[in-house]
Amino acid sequence: MIIVMKPDATDKLISKVKERVLKDGFKIHESRGVKHTIIGVIGDKQGLDTRLYGLLEGVYRVVRVSTPYKIASRSFKKENTVIEIDDIKIGGDNIVMMAGPCTIEDQDQMNESASNLKRIGCHLLRGGAFKPRTSPYSFQGHGESGLKIIKSAGEKYGLKIITEVTEVSQIPLVSEYTDIFQIGTRNMQNFAMLSQLGKVQKPVLLKRGMSATIDDLLLSAEYILSSGNQNVILCERGIRTFEPYTRNTLDISAIPAIKSLSHLPIIVDPSHSSGRREFVSPLSRAAIAAGADGILVEVHPDPDNSVCDAEQAITFGHYTELLSECRKIAETLNRTIITD
Repeated sequence: MIIVMKPDATDKLISKVKERVLKDGFKIHESRGVKHTIIGVIGDKQGLDTRLYGLLEGVYRVVRVSTPYKIASRSFKKENTVIEIDDIKIGGDNIVMMAGPCTIEDQDQMNESASNLKRIGCHLLRGGAFKPRTSPYSFQGHGESGLKIIKSAGEKYGLKIITEVTEVSQIPLVSEYTDIFQIGTRNMQNFAMLSQLGKVQKPVLLKRGMSATIDDLLLSAEYILSSGNQNVILCERGIRTFEPYTRNTLDISAIPAIKSLSHLPIIVDPSHSSGRREFVSPLSRAAIAAGADGILVEVHPDPDNSVCDAEQAITFGHYTELLSECRKIAETLNRTIITD
């Protein structure tokens, strides 16, 4: 349920309503929009006539939220959420580009990646230090030494960092090095970890599980939001279907669907969606056309010799072309891909 306050409701009136909600044993999540302040009421409302809140001074109306995710829903917040990391804005009219190798291999690799991506036009450097792999014999990442490598490259070339956290115990360590936590498809429903990330005030990029529905994704986001962290970025990275030609099937329809259901920004990972580098550009173009707020791409100095996911990594030249193509599409939608 949400309580919509009148546009002229004073802070004193808003505080009184919040005090009443807390007295009734509920949790509160407040959102201040352009016209209205919205108070999200979280908890078991059975046996309580919630219509009584509508009689409180300053209340415009009380709305029951039918979706199981409350804070993530468009009902809770009409305006699109824009997440800011210094001068980088994710969501709204801007489209952000995130790129880099799948796996952090060594300092030379990350420095070369960072320098070229900065030159081409990229604000966020990706790279994995902890790698959950299907096979126990595959490379699992360099851990903290990998985090030091990507942090060094990011600082040297002025790029923010996005890297994956794979278990609760890693959160404090990864927090020292990253600007955005990435949650991979296998951990989308690791609810203990999502709840802990809700207590860390850094953005979290939440990838859709390979067999997850849109509701599943939004409910996972709710774990982070309800624990106090409002900086959640959703990521469509392809789902598992009966079609074996590509690694996964990119669900383009999820982008406008999520835009209608939620205020959270959503980006697309065309690399994991296809598993094939020749499809990364067309899927990126489709994602921008469908309304995505950003693209997360695997770019490597020498893709064929990448330690991980070589088949889907692209070159810096390929990335330059991709960026140019996506910028043209963005302009027709009155949106901007920030590259300066």
